[in-house]
Amino acid sequence: MLVRLLYASRATAPLTAPVVDSILEQSRKNNAPHGITGMLCFSEDIFLQVIEGGREAVCELFNTIVRDPRHGHVRLLSYEEITERRFGGWTMGQVNIAKVNPSLLLKYSTKATLDPFNNSGHASMALLNELIETAAVVNRGG
Repeated sequence: MLVRLLYASRATAPLTAPVVDSILEQSRKNNAPHGITGMLCFSEDIFLQVIEGGREAVCELFNTIVRDPRHGHVRLLSYEEITERRFGGWTMGQVNIAKVNPSLLLKYSTKATLDPFNNSGHASMALLNELIETAAVVNRGG
């Protein structure tokens, strides 16, 4: 059974390029053997990530993220059974929100910033879908 999980967290250390690169490299290396696909958005100190795969693999990965010292204030935004993947070709796509047009963020939030803690999981997922459609995703790692 396939599932999709969406969560947000706060970085416990500054999100420098080497930190983000390390997280993405580790994700891409570990996700493929477990059939995990998804996308990571980040902005200042916030992560917004969607992961897809088998229920067991997704739940285990989420538990690992919750225990990861790089993540704090981890919040589950959405969890659902799915019939097909949205991110099937990506071991982990990447979006740096600082490079996204602020009007796109404002479409889904009260401010032109990434704030999944004050948005619904549905609005956060709609933002991710629009980021895909506007080709804002880079380094898909497929």
